[in-house]
Amino acid sequence: MRTLAIGLIVLVLVAGIIYVATTARAAPQKVALQTLVTGLADPVYVTHAGDRSGRLFVVEQAGVIRIIKDGRRLSRPFLDIRNRVVSGGEMGLLSVAFHPQYERNGRFFLNYTANRGGLKTIIAEYRVSSPDIADTDERVLLEIAQPYPNHNGGLNKFGPDGMLYIGMGDGGSARDPHNNGQRLDTLLGKLLRIDVDGGTPYRVPPDNPFVNRAGARGEIWAFGVRNPWRFSFDRANGRLFVGDVGQNAWEEIDLVEKGGNYGWRIMEGAHCHNPQTGCDMSGLALPIAEYRTSQGCSVTGGYVYRGTRIRDLAGRYVFGDYCGGQVWVLTERAGRFRMTLLMNTSHRISSFGEDEAGELYVVDHSGGVYRLVGR
Repeated sequence: MRTLAIGLIVLVLVAGIIYVATTARAAPQKVALQTLVTGLADPVYVTHAGDRSGRLFVVEQAGVIRIIKDGRRLSRPFLDIRNRVVSGGEMGLLSVAFHPQYERNGRFFLNYTANRGGLKTIIAEYRVSSPDIADTDERVLLEIAQPYPNHNGGLNKFGPDGMLYIGMGDGGSARDPHNNGQRLDTLLGKLLRIDVDGGTPYRVPPDNPFVNRAGARGEIWAFGVRNPWRFSFDRANGRLFVGDVGQNAWEEIDLVEKGGNYGWRIMEGAHCHNPQTGCDMSGLALPIAEYRTSQGCSVTGGYVYRGTRIRDLAGRYVFGDYCGGQVWVLTERAGRFRMTLLMNTSHRISSFGEDEAGELYVVDHSGGVYRLVGR
C-alpha cells in the first residue's frame, strides 16, 4: 500500500490568499469503515434524494441505480438503462443528481456515456413513477461529443443556489491535445452551471461568468480542469471543492470560484506542464492541495464533513485516491490547508457519498459501500 511521504509542502495562490498544504501521518481521530452493502457491480457513486426517506441511491457503472433502504439493498433496481449506456474504462452511468425539490416533483438528472453518432456525454432528466421505481422515459438536456473514451468528468450535482453543476473532462487522450481546458468555445475541461427550471431544455444563468463574452459558451462556470471526476459543496458555506485527476505527476484539490482558471494544460497541480519550465502562471488559480502520483494515481474528491458522529472531523475536507486506497483530510486554519493521512484501505475508492445528516460513505469500485465511523 502506498503511503504519503512526510514533509511535502505546497504554496499556492488562490484569489490573493496564500494556502499551504502539508502532509503528515497523524490522523485527527481513529476512524474506521463500516460495511453497509457489498455485492454491487462496479459502483461509482452514492447519494441521497433529500426527501427525508433515509434512502441511499447507488450508481452502478453499467447503467443501474440501486436503493439502500434501512441498511439493505433492495432487490429491484430503481432504474435500469443499460440498453442506453456505453460502459467500460471511464465511460458509463457516472452519477445521479436529485432535484432540490425532488420530494415534490420527482425529478432527477443523470450523467452517462452513449454512442449516438459517436461517443457523447448525455445529461438527461428522469422522473419517478413510485417511490422506489423510476420511469425510463428521458428528456435530454445536453449531448456533448467526446473525442476519446476517457476523461469524461461525470458528476452532476445541484449547488446551494439551485443550479445544476456538471463536471466535464478535457475530452481525453493524453496531455489535452486539443487544448480544450483553456478554450472557452468548448464545454470540455470545464465546470458547467445550468438552470434546469428556467427554460427548455435548460436556461443559461445570466450571472454565469462568460455569458457576454464573444465566442464563449455561456454554460461555463470555471475552466482549466483535466478530469474533475468528483466535486462537492460545503453545506455550511457553499464553497466548491473539486478533485481534479492529473496527467502522470500530480493529483490536486481545487477550491473553485466563479470564472476561475485552474491551469490545465498549462499546469499540472502547482507545476508547469506545457511548457515544463517557465510557464505563464498569471491569472491561474492553483490547488489548495496536491500529491504525487507515486502516492496514488487518481484523486477522488470528497466532502467537507458536516455530520455529528465523528466530532474531530467536523469542518475537515475528506477525500481519497482510487489506486492507492488512501483517505486523507484537509484541515483549514487561518487560510492554510494541512493534508493529513486519515487511513489506508484496500479499496478502489471510486467515490465518496453524503447522507441527509452529513455522514460520509466510501464507494469501492470492487463492489461495496462503507460508512465512515469513529472508533
